[in-house]
Amino acid sequence: MSSALRDSGKLNEIELAITGMTCASCASRIEKRLNKLDGVTAAVNYATEKARVAIPADLDPELLVEQVEAAGYQAELPRSEPDDKEAGEADDDPARSLRQRLIGSAVLSVPVIALAMVPAFQFTYWQWISLTLAAPVLAWGAWPFHKATWANLRHGAATMDTLISMGTIAAFSWSVYALLFGTAGIPGMTHPFELTVQRTAGDANIYLEVAAGVTTFILAGRYFEARSKRRAGAALRALLELGAKDVAVLRDGVEQRIPTGQLAVGDRFVVRPGEKIATDGTVQEGSSAVDASMLTGESVPVEVAAGDTVTGGTVNAGGRLVVRATRIGADTQLARMAKLVEDAQSGKADIQRLADRVSAVFVPIVIALAVGTLAFWLGAGGSAAAAFTAAVAVLIIACPCALGLATPTALLVGTGRGAQFGILIKGPEVLESTRRIDTVVLDKTGTVTTGEMSLVDVHTTEDESEVLRLAGALENASEHPIARAIARGAAERVGELPEVEDFGNVEGLGVRGTVHGRVVLAGRTALLEQWSQHLPDSLATAKAAAEARGQTAVAVGWDGQARAVLIVADTVKPTSAEAVRRLRGLGLTPVLLTGDNEAVARSIAAEVGVDEVIAEVLPKDKADVVGRLRSEGKVVAMVGDGVNDAAALAKADLGLAMGTGTDVAIEASDLTLVRGDLRAAADAIRLARRTLGTIKGNLFWAFGYNVAALPLAAAGLLNPMIAGAAMAFSSVFVVSNSLRLRRFRGTT
Repeated sequence: MSSALRDSGKLNEIELAITGMTCASCASRIEKRLNKLDGVTAAVNYATEKARVAIPADLDPELLVEQVEAAGYQAELPRSEPDDKEAGEADDDPARSLRQRLIGSAVLSVPVIALAMVPAFQFTYWQWISLTLAAPVLAWGAWPFHKATWANLRHGAATMDTLISMGTIAAFSWSVYALLFGTAGIPGMTHPFELTVQRTAGDANIYLEVAAGVTTFILAGRYFEARSKRRAGAALRALLELGAKDVAVLRDGVEQRIPTGQLAVGDRFVVRPGEKIATDGTVQEGSSAVDASMLTGESVPVEVAAGDTVTGGTVNAGGRLVVRATRIGADTQLARMAKLVEDAQSGKADIQRLADRVSAVFVPIVIALAVGTLAFWLGAGGSAAAAFTAAVAVLIIACPCALGLATPTALLVGTGRGAQFGILIKGPEVLESTRRIDTVVLDKTGTVTTGEMSLVDVHTTEDESEVLRLAGALENASEHPIARAIARGAAERVGELPEVEDFGNVEGLGVRGTVHGRVVLAGRTALLEQWSQHLPDSLATAKAAAEARGQTAVAVGWDGQARAVLIVADTVKPTSAEAVRRLRGLGLTPVLLTGDNEAVARSIAAEVGVDEVIAEVLPKDKADVVGRLRSEGKVVAMVGDGVNDAAALAKADLGLAMGTGTDVAIEASDLTLVRGDLRAAADAIRLARRTLGTIKGNLFWAFGYNVAALPLAAAGLLNPMIAGAAMAFSSVFVVSNSLRLRRFRGTT
């Protein structure tokens, strides 16, 4: 327990795992109940099924569990040593159970709906076959809705589950009554195509297709939602997977390969070229270049030597290092970043499902109308059968068959169309924020730029081809990321590079070697000056100008003279400027956010047309910047690709991850742009907004048809054909409206 609590002065913070929630209003109900406790501040997240609670130090955490259970849900305090296998199985249960119910209900419901809708299929005793098939759908398939309804009703609440449960039970119960005690069970009974409006006792009408169909449609929506929710914790798992799995630790001067989890503070361990650094530490021996771009966003590798600090999860791109561990486990920067992502996800404002928001008002009205209808007809001297028929008809017609299709069909078509353009939408809950977005924060490295160092310019006093041939050959023998960029650029311009002899690395300064009998130097100007090779004024000016732009300048010399300056930089993607223009066209204000220095950021921003720049920020600062923008009243979208962007992606109102980036960023985001083309961000927002508009239109018409028929039902004038036609037509309209999303055209 102690590991789960964080002392913050007067308060401790604890995280509860909540189960039993079926909609966002459930999370709100739990949150209100917890916040009623003295000194307690709680935030419940429906998507992650967790509650973050700040409690007084003297408060027993078990009281929190009691309060959640009193509200009709289940809560579990964190365990110090969670059983990963058990947790994984628990994570699978909701989606697996819903999948089983969905498949079983669909198989049984299809013939029920077909028999009810197609008179030609209505053979003798068809109604009894329908009853046999519909019964398990209502009892087993719809059980989650019945269970949630009972829990909600006990606390005086009504949600979408209430409407589904009451409507399906009413439809099924009346069908059973009509079959057993009315005339619906006689041999040869059919549902005639009659549009006459007349008062009837209703004992010849059955609504089994309503009970079975609505259950199946809603289960489909819940299943896809559950699948999406299971990924809520995947960002944390992917982040922790970045760490090294084992490490070569030095014990009595001998290397021993052990799991990283067994490292202790003070242990010395070896990191060879290409290996991940196992944990945070200080370099004891050796020098190298460390690629920290995944964590810091810096596109230029960091030179490290004895005495410098290194971060676990970064990659040793150069020589052999011996590092002394200074932080392990939860204290490392990687683990702290995982905590940032988790905090951002838990603190993200819940987006209430549209159907639940409408149901909160619609359900009580329908129930009141049904009770009022029953009382009116009984008070007016009508027969009990006619009064009950009218009341049940109100519940039946209010059960929104099309509502089950409203969100799933629009999401299915919208996400399918998006996938064709390289846009992956994770779920319906991410769509609402796209309409309100007014600011888009763009990560620089890997999002606006390629994220790779490239040779961008050559300044020389000699023949350029000769410079590239000699410098490229020398750098081709090095493993340094900047050297690889020069070698790659040289090979692209002059073709095959010659061999190098007597190659050597000059620690912290550069490299030297012999190419075609010439001793070639490449690196810092200090290296060339050691050989009495000083840059002429033209090259010194070019070098200073490049460094002022935040670019990296590599001096090259041979035969006693400095001959060239090679400029290396992270280059802007060809489509980024156009993408920024399109984002502005959507009414968004772009902001460039980067861990690189101010000069680099300003140069890139000017090239793509971004006015506001926030540079030199750490991973935690990125999430803080997003939080600050939101606190200023802005609705923020974040576009990024790296581990260092994960917390900001989770914190933003809308997170868009480049699919060419890391799994951590993708899992923490709401939308994924598969191609890595920033123009897809504008397309994604356009498509999400259109999909949201379609869902809202579907919901309006789904409820509209039901509301229009409610007066007929209350007046006792509802007959099976009108009810069936209204429900069928509303469903057809919803599906047709959703299919219009197939006409969406991307601009990339």
